[in-house]
Amino acid sequence: MFKKILIANRGEIAVRIIRACKEWGIQTVAVHSDVDRESMHVKLADESLCIGSHQPSNSYLNIPSLMSAIELTNSEAVHPGYGFLSENYQFAEILEKNKIKFIGPSSKLIKMMGDKIQAKIIAKKYGLPVIEGSENGVSSINEAKSICTKIGYPILIKASGGGGGKGMKIVHNENEFENHFVTAKQEAKKYFGNDEVYIEKFFQNPRHIEVQVLSGKNRTVHLHERDCSVQRRHQKLIEETPSPILSNDIRKDLFEKTVNMVSKIGYEGAGTVEFIYQDEKFYFLEMNTRVQVEHPVTEVVTGIDIIKEQIWIAYSGNTALEQKDINPRGHAIECRINAEDPKKNFQPSPGKISMCHIPSGFRTRVDGAIYQGYKVTPYYDSMICKLICHGRNRNEAIQRMNRSLDEFVIEGVNTTIDLHKKLLNHSKFINSDFNVSWLDKDKVI
Repeated sequence: MFKKILIANRGEIAVRIIRACKEWGIQTVAVHSDVDRESMHVKLADESLCIGSHQPSNSYLNIPSLMSAIELTNSEAVHPGYGFLSENYQFAEILEKNKIKFIGPSSKLIKMMGDKIQAKIIAKKYGLPVIEGSENGVSSINEAKSICTKIGYPILIKASGGGGGKGMKIVHNENEFENHFVTAKQEAKKYFGNDEVYIEKFFQNPRHIEVQVLSGKNRTVHLHERDCSVQRRHQKLIEETPSPILSNDIRKDLFEKTVNMVSKIGYEGAGTVEFIYQDEKFYFLEMNTRVQVEHPVTEVVTGIDIIKEQIWIAYSGNTALEQKDINPRGHAIECRINAEDPKKNFQPSPGKISMCHIPSGFRTRVDGAIYQGYKVTPYYDSMICKLICHGRNRNEAIQRMNRSLDEFVIEGVNTTIDLHKKLLNHSKFINSDFNVSWLDKDKVI
């Protein structure tokens, strides 16, 4: 097993990785920016190094600084977590050249699946249904308009190298196309350094379904699906497993096709294949070549530590699990607790946490890096922790989540706790009568 792993991340995911490493008996190295000196992941790691200033480009995205930290600490492997450099094929490539293990797939796979157009072609090749749209990136407005006319409005303009809602625009008719096209290309260039965009048919009322996989040289297994349809502005707020709306036949078909594609491309590590689902049909959306924020809901229903499995695959090349080993029980829900003000259009709410009481109890889990006195800075993602509740069924999971949200106290910053209480008790959530556009259309907040 690896003796020492450097964690190229911060916050709750860095803490999560450190905990998994400790159980393996692996030494950990935390890297941090100047404003993260007092962060939980720094306190829990065996070693820590400051790698730059608060700007991500000077620290968590600074490859030369990270390589220096790896060399100084004699780290054998790097876990990228999610976000930052987790899907940066150039970082993975540099590590490969320096014989440092990247805990994830090869740089070649990251590059291949990170290109949304290429990923779509691969998915189609191996039997996954894909959304109608452009075969390749589109550069000219005339070419784009021609494709839109062919597939019909509404359409979605998407950045080829992106995600998280950046470089993504919904266009309802030809009159508004040109402005959205130019804006999408500008955003794509700003956030991903690549202004290439492509066009897809836009689904008005889909669900967002994803399949968790673990894959090694020996086999690929799935850990069932997650439903991530409660979103605001294309960003997830609540995730659950199993999906309340999938039939067993559709679920079986989805798993078989997903495992087939992941196996055929020679994938190694943890990964997630995402789909949109509407009118009892699923369509390939993208593949994330990393661990997902919402992985804990899968862990609590399967009893499998996905981070530890990731590390094992990176070390051995194989997955220790067989499909027969994976038998989910019950229902799990995750609420993302963000330092934001939902009443002010989810404006970030930095500040010092003056009071912090974290819920506990039967089948209640909190993944986070916060504590009383912790300073939430304005420089990074606003998610400060995740609350995960597990029940024998969906109703019990909702009940447990309501109880846990009532116990959760965070003062000093605004959070989404009260919003989650409102959503969990909304008739549409209780009846699973919602889609990805629910919060944006119905103005629930």
